[in-house]
Amino acid sequence: MVLPWRGSARLWYALRVGGACALALFVAACCQPQSSGPPGGPPATEGEGEEETPPETPVYTYQVVNAYPHDTEAFTQGLVYEEGLLLEGTGLHGKSSLRRVALETGAVIQQHDLEAAYFGEGIATVGDRIIQLTWRENRGFVYERASFALLGQFQYPGEGWGLTYDGNRLIMSDGTHVLRFLDPETFEETGSVRVRDKDRYITRLNELEYIKDEVFANVWQSDYIARIDPATGSVTGWINLTGLLASHTKQRPPDVLNGIAYDAAGDRLFVTGKNWPLLFEIRLVAARIATPNASTPN
Repeated sequence: MVLPWRGSARLWYALRVGGACALALFVAACCQPQSSGPPGGPPATEGEGEEETPPETPVYTYQVVNAYPHDTEAFTQGLVYEEGLLLEGTGLHGKSSLRRVALETGAVIQQHDLEAAYFGEGIATVGDRIIQLTWRENRGFVYERASFALLGQFQYPGEGWGLTYDGNRLIMSDGTHVLRFLDPETFEETGSVRVRDKDRYITRLNELEYIKDEVFANVWQSDYIARIDPATGSVTGWINLTGLLASHTKQRPPDVLNGIAYDAAGDRLFVTGKNWPLLFEIRLVAARIATPNASTPN
């Protein structure tokens, strides 16, 4: 992860605390103009002749369908729906875990604690296995899905943030504008895409969920989820979740929005945040097209 602060509870992780970002801060901090180019990427080139102005990226809002209890001790880093239950990966040194949680009550049914040296990150399921990343330890863990028994470990360069599975490949974020593709058996990197909305690269991609041929990605320190075409890296839409927790409690969000899970059979979308008291089932409201003055990332 590019920035070292991992939440308000830990002052030594400076810069990773946050809440919702205003539009100007969101664009300045999350997006890089193409003219600057991504780190290590090619310089921008100018096209020939006049081109039509591309359409603005659609922005979705939400309707809350249900609100469920969520453990306020869970520093949510990964979330997966599993037949009426949730699998949840949590972070912070000394508090990182892999959990199986009852959706409707928030009760922790099963838990495996990571050693204090590890800062847990995103999780994904691949068949009868669960894969869990760590932040800066360059190490992933493979568990037996039912028992949480540790089956093995693997290493990867750079930081680990979010993780999801598209049925063929693991898709991993590292806090930059890049999504990496990993072989689910060898964990070798097989490719990558740079995520961009028009001429801007979108950085700080965090927790991931694969939904209907798209990758949904929390953008750290914002109330937005990016909808990404994994084939091209293009952002196809934004989900604006501003005010989600405030709509059900007067409690100020203890930390940032993070955590996306999808029930494919029931077509249900779930979201939560780090140390949030609630987990929400939401329905997306029909997209509107952003205008230059709208308070949306562009």
